[in-house]
Amino acid sequence: MLLENKVVVVSGAGPGMGQALARIAAREGAKVVLGARTGDFIETVASEIRAGGGAAIAVPVDVGDAGQCRALAAAATQAFGTIDGLVNSAYIHGAWTTVDQADPEDWAKVFDVNALGALRMTQAALPAMQAAGGGAVVNVATMSQVAPFAGEGGYASAKGALTTMTRHMAQDFGRWNIRVNAARMGWIGGKPVYDYIDREVAGGADREALVAGITARIPLGVIPPEADCAKSVLFFLSDYAKMVTGATLDVNGGQYMAP
Repeated sequence: MLLENKVVVVSGAGPGMGQALARIAAREGAKVVLGARTGDFIETVASEIRAGGGAAIAVPVDVGDAGQCRALAAAATQAFGTIDGLVNSAYIHGAWTTVDQADPEDWAKVFDVNALGALRMTQAALPAMQAAGGGAVVNVATMSQVAPFAGEGGYASAKGALTTMTRHMAQDFGRWNIRVNAARMGWIGGKPVYDYIDREVAGGADREALVAGITARIPLGVIPPEADCAKSVLFFLSDYAKMVTGATLDVNGGQYMAP
């Protein structure tokens, strides 16, 4: 199995790709620690993983609070002894608005969660990885930082900062055999995207035409399924990526192809 005997922490393990990351990591042999603000939801996911024979705990966390991040890391090591992998997928989107109308305070909150939250969570997990002799971190970013999408200026800018931070983490953490990479996601076929489509349809849009408009821009011709996107992220935690650090992988069905 890809992640056999590894202890993997997933922040932002909510109804989107985060829960898929946790479920698939468990199926690949990992002991999983789910962190998110939605305590009831992540406990339900952890219970389902345990019912299926996996090992998982749920720890409510707000990545805007360094103390809560440290508490999650402590819970992980208390339960499973160490931390081998961390996926920073916690995020908030902020207001959907053009940059000329943007509220700097709103942007500050988005940066605090999307970029600084990943910093806090990584710093919290760092001592366990150092003690274990290495580990891997994956920062989840967005295609809109390189292919702008109207209304996502704050969200994309924060994720752009996260991608830049990924390279600095890789540089600084390499001496401890800790790898840090980023996965830059496009459309993800999960609850957030399908909720968006449902809202548009409720507002009068034609579902078939809307989906066709999205997939027409994607060479593989589908909205990338949530589980397949999650597998691309988890690859970075595996030993198959043992010599990869400081990299950014585009996971979008070919809609954006990095030069």
